Amino acid sequence: MTQERVAYVNGKIVPESQAVVSIRDRGFLQGDAVFDTTRTFGHRIFRLDEHLDRFFNSLKYMRIDPGLSKQEFARITMEVLEANLSLIGEDDDYWVSQRVSRGVMVDGEYVPTVVIECAPLPFDVRAKYYRDGLPVIVPSVRRTPPEAQSPRAKVHNYVNLVQAELEAKAHNPDAWPILLDTNGNLAEGPGSNIFVVKDGELLTPKEQYVLSGISRRVTIELAQELGIAVHEADIDLYDAYTADEAFVTSTSFCICPVSSVNGSEIGDGSVPGPVTDRLTKAYSGMVGIDIEAQYLARLDNATGGWAL
Repeated sequence: MTQERVAYVNGKIVPESQAVVSIRDRGFLQGDAVFDTTRTFGHRIFRLDEHLDRFFNSLKYMRIDPGLSKQEFARITMEVLEANLSLIGEDDDYWVSQRVSRGVMVDGEYVPTVVIECAPLPFDVRAKYYRDGLPVIVPSVRRTPPEAQSPRAKVHNYVNLVQAELEAKAHNPDAWPILLDTNGNLAEGPGSNIFVVKDGELLTPKEQYVLSGISRRVTIELAQELGIAVHEADIDLYDAYTADEAFVTSTSFCICPVSSVNGSEIGDGSVPGPVTDRLTKAYSGMVGIDIEAQYLARLDNATGGWAL
């Protein structure tokens, strides 16, 4: 039995060591590509249909025809996942991603490059954040404004977010960057959305300035079910510094508490706060996995490094 993961590349499922992309590919040369990523819980894929809906909206925004239907992407995604499940432990889970670039020019037309792949979730690297909370740094780099490029499309051009990450981690290697928009309001971080809690209610940035994360949507749905008010609003650093609680949502984290913003302690400094804890427990109940416990179980294996 092979110990190497496999990936789908342009019509074939191959070992990752053979999963190659042309040096002439537009995604490699210019970041001209679209992707989406979900995860598994207990080896079961989560909300694949919603992720593929967003994926196809991003493709439409970028005017890329992938040459496959949504149903074909779903089928191949499941084939790739099933082929890789034997390579992880029963307590491990995967990120599962679909990627399409405009591809390579052939006879005057671009032929898209299509990749579907899995990667183990970085529980070891991120376990400490569920014990200590995320130390958020707001870098000087501002989020690319929607007038230049819509943040609602999930594209490969991550240079704006990478610059923010580099600046934040220069201050603190454990820091998580959350960018401001060009109006000075909180926007988002790499693959993550921000929420603050004030007087028992949730505030989160308006959708115009962020990628509407699936985990963000799930959190809003759960909050509404629990009777917690949610407001999409302009949130600035004053709101963050004076919040009772704060947390980020993302595919891998689901919900992760924030301990500080720019060194300013959130609330009384304890994590998770009561609202964050309620939402995390509700999220865990919905997916059938204790999200916090899955990470905390890896504290003894905690490692350094980046894992966005």
